[in-house]
Amino acid sequence: MAESTRNKSYDGFTEEERAAMKERAQELKSGAKRRGSTGKAAKVDGESDVLAKIADLPEPDRGMAERIHAIVKESAPALEPKTWYGMPAYARDGKVVCFFQGSGKFKTRYSTLGFNDPAKLDDGDMWPVAYALTELTAEVEARIAELVSRAAGSQA
Repeated sequence: MAESTRNKSYDGFTEEERAAMKERAQELKSGAKRRGSTGKAAKVDGESDVLAKIADLPEPDRGMAERIHAIVKESAPALEPKTWYGMPAYARDGKVVCFFQGSGKFKTRYSTLGFNDPAKLDDGDMWPVAYALTELTAEVEARIAELVSRAAGSQA
C-alpha cells in the first residue's frame, strides 16, 4: 500500500449520508417523545411531516415528490405517510414500504422511488426494489401507481 494512501483518513460516510443519519435520529427522538410515558405510539400526523419535507425540496424534486405523494395516496390509501431518513416515505404497520429520494438528497443524477422488504413485489428469485426517475410522464405515473398498489398489497 502506498504511503499516501495509508495516511489518508476516510470515515466511510459522505456529508449527505451523515446528514440523513442525523435526520433519522431526530425522527426516532420525535417518535419517542410522541409515545410519552405510556410507551404506545400516539396517532401521528405523518402527512404533515411529509408535506413539510416535500415543501423544503428544491425543484424538480419537489414537483416529482408532490406527484408521487398524490399517486401513493390514491393507489394505496392504507399506507401511512411518514418521514424516513428525511425523505417522504409510506408505511404499513410502522414499517416503510416505499420512499422517494430526491436527486438532491445525495447529489445523484436522478431521483429514486424505492421499496423496502415489506413491499409485496416478490417475483420469483429476483426483482427490482428501486427505480430511477428523471421525469414523470403519464406512462411513468401509471407504472408507479401499479407498483405502489402491488407493494401495499392492494392487488392480487
